[in-house]
Amino acid sequence: MNNRNLWLLTLSQAFGFSLATVNVFLSGIIGSRLISIKALSTLPPALFIIGTASCAIFASYIMSKFGRKLGFVSASIGSSLSALLAAYSISIESFTLFCISCLLMGMGLAFVHQYRFAASESVEKEKIPKAVSMILLGGILSALIGPNIANLTKDLFFDKLYVGSYLSLAFLVLLPAVLLTFLKSMNESESDRSFQGRSYMELILQPRFLQAITATAFAYAIMAFLMTATPISMHVNEKFNLDETKSVIQWHIVAMFLPSLITGKLIQRLGHSMIMYFGITFFAICIFLSYFFDQTFMNYAIALAFLGFGWNFLFVSGTSLLVISYRSEEKYKAQAYNDFTVFSAQGMAALSAGLFLNMTSWQAINLMCLPFLAIIALTIWRADRMET
Repeated sequence: MNNRNLWLLTLSQAFGFSLATVNVFLSGIIGSRLISIKALSTLPPALFIIGTASCAIFASYIMSKFGRKLGFVSASIGSSLSALLAAYSISIESFTLFCISCLLMGMGLAFVHQYRFAASESVEKEKIPKAVSMILLGGILSALIGPNIANLTKDLFFDKLYVGSYLSLAFLVLLPAVLLTFLKSMNESESDRSFQGRSYMELILQPRFLQAITATAFAYAIMAFLMTATPISMHVNEKFNLDETKSVIQWHIVAMFLPSLITGKLIQRLGHSMIMYFGITFFAICIFLSYFFDQTFMNYAIALAFLGFGWNFLFVSGTSLLVISYRSEEKYKAQAYNDFTVFSAQGMAALSAGLFLNMTSWQAINLMCLPFLAIIALTIWRADRMET
C-alpha cells in the first residue's frame, strides 16, 4: 500500500518493538543472574508486560489529548532512557533497579502497540486487515535486529555482561522518535478524540467486541505464558546454550509476524471467525508437540513456531475485528480498554510462568493452556450464532 503513514509506522515497529524482542530474549536470563530465588527470575519480563498493561489506558488518553505524533515521539525518547537505566542496573548488579527499568520499558511498549490503531486509521475500512498485517510485518525485522544486536553487543564491556545489549537497545528504540516526526496528522473531529460513547459494559455486551477482545487477550496470555517460560526451560533447566535459546526465541518471533504476509488477505476471504479457529488449531499443535515429544532443540523450535502462528492469526483477526466493532467517538476508549485487558492477561500469564514451571514441568504448563483455547472457541461460536 502506497501510504506514507503506514510505511513510517511499519519501520518504527521494526525498531520500537525491539523493546519486546530483546526483553523476551534476555530479561529472564538476566533476572536469574541477578537473584538467587529462581522462581523470581521471570519477574523482570513479567513487570515488562505489567508496565504495558498499566500504561495502556494512559497511552490512549495521551493520544486523544495531544495526538498520535507527540505521543509516539515522546514515548520513544522515554523508552530509550529506560533502556539506559537497564544497562546501568546490570552494571551495578541491582535486581530491583533492573525490574524498575523493565517496568518502564513495558510502559513505552504500550505506545508502540498503538501503531496498529494508527495504521488502521490511515486506510479505508476494507483495507484495515492488510494495514494491521503490514504493521506486524515490522516485527519480523524487529525479531532479526533486536536479539542479534543484543547478542553481538553483550560483551561490549568484558566485565559487565549484557550492559552493551541494553545500550544498543537504547539506540534502536530512539529511532522511531526520528521517523515519526514525519507522521502526517490524522483527520479527526473533536468527538473522535474523546472517551465518549457507550459504557464499558455496553461495549462488552456486543458479541463481536467480546469476541475480538477475548481472542486477542487469551492469545497474548497463552503466548506470553509459554514464551516467557521457554528461555528458563531451555537455558536454565535443559542446559541449552544461549545461541540455541536465542534461535528458538528469534524464530518464534518471526513466526509471530511472518504470517502477516497473508493473514489480512485470508481475513478478507474467509472472515474473522474462521481465521481465529485456525489460530486455535495452531496453538493446539504447539501444546501437542510439547507434551508428547522430548524436549530437544528441534521440538522447542517447531512448537514455538506454531505458538507464533497461532498468536498471529488470533491477534490480527482480533484487532481488525475490534476496530470495526465500535463507533468513531468510542475509538480511544475502546482501544484503551482492549489493550488494558489484553496486556493485563499477558502480564498475569508471564508473572506466573516461572512459578508454574518450577512447580511442575514444561509439559504441564502447556496443558494448562487448553481451557483458554476452549473459552476462545466458545466466544467465537456464540458471536457467530447471535449474528445469524
